[in-house]
Amino acid sequence: MVQLNFLSGKKAGSQTVVRRFPFRIGRAAPNDLPLDDAGIWDSHLTLELHPEHKRFTITVAPNALAALNNQPVENAPLRNGDVISVGSVKMQFWLAAVKQRGLRLRELFVWGLLVLVIISQFVLIYWCIE
Repeated sequence: MVQLNFLSGKKAGSQTVVRRFPFRIGRAAPNDLPLDDAGIWDSHLTLELHPEHKRFTITVAPNALAALNNQPVENAPLRNGDVISVGSVKMQFWLAAVKQRGLRLRELFVWGLLVLVIISQFVLIYWCIE
């Protein structure tokens, strides 16, 4: 998962988690992230995931303006920590924290296995003594 940290604009200080790609950003309501800040077009840019290349990319709509790390961009790969400037909004592209799966079942299995080994050792010792 990816998260966008808003550095400026009306959503400054907030975060948006991106779970599905392509992810569209723009002023119009059908976009995945509608922004109504100054300088944002109806369909401004798209974030895409390319699994075959193992990377994320940004694609800016024709005639729209966007910058990646203060450099004008039309289509470019994204790296963790890149700052995307769109109109009056600056957002940071960030890989979101991954939730760790619960290990309770595995832990119970290991403890059960240890108890079984200890009990079998006591049974074996008792059997050898007699």
